[in-house]
Amino acid sequence: MDHPAPSDSPDDSHLRETRIDGELAYDGHFLKVSRDRIRLPDGKESAREFIRHPGAVVILPVFDDGRVLLERQYRYPNDRVFIEFPAGKIDPGEESLATAKRELEEETGYTASEWHFVATIHNAIAYSDEHLDLFLARGLTAGEARLDDGEFLDTFTATVPEMLEMVRRGEITDVKTVIGTFWLEKFAAGTWKPA
Repeated sequence: MDHPAPSDSPDDSHLRETRIDGELAYDGHFLKVSRDRIRLPDGKESAREFIRHPGAVVILPVFDDGRVLLERQYRYPNDRVFIEFPAGKIDPGEESLATAKRELEEETGYTASEWHFVATIHNAIAYSDEHLDLFLARGLTAGEARLDDGEFLDTFTATVPEMLEMVRRGEITDVKTVIGTFWLEKFAAGTWKPA
């Protein structure tokens, strides 16, 4: 499921930067860092360093009673455990909905009978091309998780009001989870409808 980016309007040409050349500065297992030489809109040259990422999915799993399935997972760069929605990297050639179904089952053991695309977000536009496709999952059925080797997490449930309070108190700070929580609030209120 590819979701097209909004097209540039014809009057955005005065804002666009143009790549002159570049190189792969770092080629890791998970991330790649590019260093490009670019031409600015005023004709001057500059440089851009940015992370290339294959994209990921975020699942907003909602039970029939309105409770939401969440995870607690340690994240090394920030040396702390975060509260998050289930999520995962899109594999090469994989449709984002297939990734969402796979990641929900692998991480939590749950499958869903109803899936709705919610939105695509870009979570680090200044230094990465990463995008996240958000999906609402309903009709959840429990099963057995199959975590990746080296992956450790706990699952728990919360209501949307409880999640909003966790955001307000700074207990949920992960951007995909904050945004997903606000989407769920709109869905619960009936002011926005999933696709």
